[in-house]
Amino acid sequence: MRWSHLPAPGASVLDVACGAGRHMRWFGERGHAVTGVDRAPEALTSASRFGRTVLADIENGTWPFAGQAFGAVIVTNYLWRARLPDIVAAVAPGGVLLYETFASGNESVGKPSRADFLLQPGELLAACAGLRVIAYEDGFVAEPDRFVQRIAAVREANAAGVTPRRYPL
Repeated sequence: MRWSHLPAPGASVLDVACGAGRHMRWFGERGHAVTGVDRAPEALTSASRFGRTVLADIENGTWPFAGQAFGAVIVTNYLWRARLPDIVAAVAPGGVLLYETFASGNESVGKPSRADFLLQPGELLAACAGLRVIAYEDGFVAEPDRFVQRIAAVREANAAGVTPRRYPL
């Protein structure tokens, strides 16, 4: 919620591994056209109340948004490293990536505890190398206790003669 002011008004939003659509609802209520993708049909039944949904197993199948770009891409509590390039590529020029998931250290406080599902130090920063980082955090958060990495990053439009968009902090 802290960085949800970054997408341009009315920008399209993609919620990756959307579950029941918590973030779809949040952005939809703020005037964004929202799309959610998940592999669980029962979750999408709930999420479909807030926008367009796509049933897809993005871990074992193809990326359903090839060639598409969104004004914002939202990912929380989800990590499948093979899809990181696709997720970053889905951010349109002038668009925003908001990503938060579990990080190394979480194995000391609970689940997930497998390294496959925990970002290593700086890993999210490296995945966003082509984007302008607005904010990045890597550390411990209490209640519930967890280790996370978070990033808010934008793909600058780079249009000649265009005043750069201001991203208020």
